[in-house]
Amino acid sequence: MKKNTFSKEKLERGQSLVELALSLTVILLLLSGAVTFGMAYFSFLSINDAAQEGATYGSLKPDDQAGIRNRVREASNNPIDLTLLTDSQIPLSYNNSKECQGFTGGVANTLTVSVNYSYQVFMPFIGPVIGSNTIPLSATTTVVILTPQCP
Repeated sequence: MKKNTFSKEKLERGQSLVELALSLTVILLLLSGAVTFGMAYFSFLSINDAAQEGATYGSLKPDDQAGIRNRVREASNNPIDLTLLTDSQIPLSYNNSKECQGFTGGVANTLTVSVNYSYQVFMPFIGPVIGSNTIPLSATTTVVILTPQCP
């Protein structure tokens, strides 16, 4: 009968290596998830600032929709390039009084600027974990129109 040539030390080293491989996989997955969601949050802050920039411009020039959208696009190019946003990704909505009531006349004439963006996940194995290769981001800002247009 052949004698077992594996010593206890060799078996324990093999067990430690398997434990390291399993735990390292989980740790790297958690770390890459934290980096991915951190970058997505940083991108959200960028589009939130862009929505605020467009809304501020729109509070003074509410009829200049192209100018509002251009202000949003020019707000930042880092970490995402906002110049690539289409008009459908920057919807504008108004809550205007039909009457001309001076400054606001107690009626909230408002402009809402939204920015919608799909953050592309760059870590290849995070997409299957979250079920998508993109993370939808949306930021909305509502401001009072400071110069209501009177006919």
